[in-house]
Amino acid sequence: MNLCEILSINLKYYRKKYNLSQEKFAEILGTTLSYLNQIENNKVDVKSSTIDKFAHNINKFDKNIHLESEDLVKFNKAHITNFSRIDEKKNKR
Repeated sequence: MNLCEILSINLKYYRKKYNLSQEKFAEILGTTLSYLNQIENNKVDVKSSTIDKFAHNINKFDKNIHLESEDLVKFNKAHITNFSRIDEKKNKR
């Protein structure tokens, strides 16, 4: 398993943990929905500076977590999920 696959698993895990749509989680991470979707589907390589930014922004969102950049690229079997995208447009009905 490569680092991009692990990052994908971990970002999906945190999105599920906070019960967020991709749209909302992308806002929190400071990125676009399209880029988050590509990361979650393991279609792009991510710079280490972007991973740093994601960890920082998750920490800002949840003051009780002390996430390091390395935590986002460290494999944790418990983080594997079949979480699918929640479309906010559908939830607004």
